[in-house]
Amino acid sequence: MNSRTAKADDKKQYRALFVSLAISLIIILGALILIEGLDATLIVSRLLWPLARLMLFITLGLLIGQIIEASGWIGTMAVLARPLFRFGHLGDHCSAAFTAAFFSGLTANAMLLDFFKEGQITRRQLFLSNFINQLPAFFLHLPTTFFIVIPLTGWAGALYFMITFLAVVLRTILFLACGRLVLPPWEKDAADAHDGAPTGKKNAMGNIWHRIKSRLPQRMAKITVYVVPIYSLVFIFNTMGLFKLLREALAGYVVTSFMPMESLSVIILSFAAEFTSGFAAAGALLEAGVLTIKQTVLALLIGNILAFPVRALRHQLPRYIGIFSPKMGTQLLLLGQGFRVASIILVGIVFYYVA
Repeated sequence: MNSRTAKADDKKQYRALFVSLAISLIIILGALILIEGLDATLIVSRLLWPLARLMLFITLGLLIGQIIEASGWIGTMAVLARPLFRFGHLGDHCSAAFTAAFFSGLTANAMLLDFFKEGQITRRQLFLSNFINQLPAFFLHLPTTFFIVIPLTGWAGALYFMITFLAVVLRTILFLACGRLVLPPWEKDAADAHDGAPTGKKNAMGNIWHRIKSRLPQRMAKITVYVVPIYSLVFIFNTMGLFKLLREALAGYVVTSFMPMESLSVIILSFAAEFTSGFAAAGALLEAGVLTIKQTVLALLIGNILAFPVRALRHQLPRYIGIFSPKMGTQLLLLGQGFRVASIILVGIVFYYVA
């Protein structure tokens, strides 16, 4: 009975995949016909290639997650952050995902979802752990951004990094405190003990292969059902200029309503349009003496906040919905980014009055 049910579920999943790909193809063909200036070359270079790369990274993330779980490395990976996660009543599984997030956010999210489906963590633990994983995500992107920002903006860029870092630390502390208040104390059980125990090489390889073979194809099929059409729609909306309109509307409202400075509008619009260009504009105005260091930092913080809706829709929504589910993925993204924006605003206000 279980075997028949599994086969029926597989057929249903692959049928949904076929429908999803067909809808995506219709969307792309319709865009080619209706949108002026869009041709096959742009479709390949700006949609199909980035989409293929995204799916490759998702596959690798899932694969690494399955290997970590099947090989019994959970306890080993959890050691580094174990004191923090014990304080937050989150346990070793969440701690292991936190460690993995320093290398790959996709792997960490895939691990959290698997733990949740297997009953090893609760929904509250999943949400809190996902929010806490914004801390390793900060460090994951730091080497790339730091050496771009500091040469362009100098001390203002350093202050900007300090403020965003303090914001992510504040969020982490609050989420751990929340876990301690709302979650029951974590106790190491037999299953957790087994995760950290070494296994025989032959047995471990067998477990890894069985887990990959039985779970990875179905997981990738389910993810593809959501990622491909959503990613295609986001590409079409961007090509039509909808995100540009959204950026300009948000930036124009903020600048004209409470910070009416033409120089700041240049930075905010540039930052919302593209990461590096915002810092380049800030650095140029700072160097010319048009802006003070304080004004530059505030403008960069505002640009960061205003870029959130566009960045979330374009880059993060397909991944979150694909890995988790439309409902849970959207909830995680909106709540997580909402907490991020709120913490940056709070620390930014303190900077405004103290500096």
